[in-house]
Amino acid sequence: MSIFDKLKTGAPNTPAAPVAPQKVGSRRESFTFAALPESLAEMQALPEASLDSPFKTAALTVCALCAYAADRQIGTEMLNFLRGPRPLNGQDISFLNDRFRDGKTYIPFSYFAGSSPDNGYTPTQPFCVTVISDHTSDAEAGYAKLFIPCSGADSPRPVKLRMRGDGKWFLWEQYLLTGIRIPKAQDPWA
Repeated sequence: MSIFDKLKTGAPNTPAAPVAPQKVGSRRESFTFAALPESLAEMQALPEASLDSPFKTAALTVCALCAYAADRQIGTEMLNFLRGPRPLNGQDISFLNDRFRDGKTYIPFSYFAGSSPDNGYTPTQPFCVTVISDHTSDAEAGYAKLFIPCSGADSPRPVKLRMRGDGKWFLWEQYLLTGIRIPKAQDPWA
């Protein structure tokens, strides 16, 4: 039997039928973490790591960005897991490094409940993040644009996810690291 016979029959290498995208509609989902994952293995052990909903992937994105603020290597591993077949490239890493410059490691923590400029964006524990969808979330087939409320901004910030053919949702784009109000302790006008 030739190695090319598999190509003719298509038997073992036939991909599974694509999963039809599900509409996310307008809703709100909250995720609670007893502790933030400190390694890729810890993240993958979480139930949200099934990535079977865009909401789960969005919530884990906040955790991965917090990890990146603490340790770039671990954060990169987590983000690459969430990005699936499209790992971070040099430009992505440069962007992340720029966002955390000048001690702005507090930004991803602003997405957790209990954080505020007054307390230096220190969230309450357990860590709770809310992910919201609206009437525009399903505008593009195979993608979901969700929003995460931020205690340092007036409106929720978007995150875009893409569904792979097997029904798993992966991080496509995030706009979570844009500027927010500085912590009160760092504000000379406070």
